[in-house]
Amino acid sequence: MSEVLKTIIVDDEALARRGLRHRLSEVGDVDIIAEARNGREALDLIREHHPDLVFLDIQMPGMDGFDVLRALPAEEIPAIVFVTAFDDYAIKAFEANALDYVLKPIEDTRLSDALDRVRENREQKRALKHRNSLLKLVGNITGAPIRSMTELSARGIDKLKKKEAPRLAIKDGGKTTWIPQEKIEWIDAAGDYMCVHAEGETHIMRMTMKKLEDSLDSEILQRIHRSTIVNVNHVKEMQAHINGEYFLTLKSGHKIKLSRTYKNKLKLFH
Repeated sequence: MSEVLKTIIVDDEALARRGLRHRLSEVGDVDIIAEARNGREALDLIREHHPDLVFLDIQMPGMDGFDVLRALPAEEIPAIVFVTAFDDYAIKAFEANALDYVLKPIEDTRLSDALDRVRENREQKRALKHRNSLLKLVGNITGAPIRSMTELSARGIDKLKKKEAPRLAIKDGGKTTWIPQEKIEWIDAAGDYMCVHAEGETHIMRMTMKKLEDSLDSEILQRIHRSTIVNVNHVKEMQAHINGEYFLTLKSGHKIKLSRTYKNKLKLFH
């Protein structure tokens, strides 16, 4: 026996609700937990009961079936089977991400097919959720994002180690300050010196821009100008400027120029 589908019937016609309730009562894995006479009642019941499935009439006075879906956050929308007397609504129903639709008067075969698709969709959503959770977990362990199960297999179990966050050593006389690179907001050149801006402080180090760039984590700290490196994770917005250049605004509010030469290399664009 499949898991029970907690189901709500929504229709402004009492006779239609009664007929569908009778048909569904003969299906072993469907549990009708509530009925609604209009869109507003439907919305309240969905929020209260979090059903697996809703048979939703499209044509209702006031708040129709589409209005109900628009009022729900995407992650709270259950499996939907639209119920309609007009075939013209079918395409629009699918565009609204409905799982299926049935036409009034409802045929037994069509109803059975719709329920089969609901069951199949539930298993697919469960498998997808499990896969995404697994990839997120492994990404957290490795310290790097993993986008697919193929990539996960390719990396191998021996590489599932926490990646140590890289640090930048800034020497000042006999003192060395270690700055986590993810804390660096941007770096700019001042003659032969590099100004490293991190957490509201500016650290000065003597080094060429090229040598400094080679020592940084290129995934987050990228060259955007001949004299500037930026942490892409600190970029809040980008605004076009003249001659193909841009101004980047950081989360701190600081603005820096992105030159046309480095635009296509910046991973912000990919």
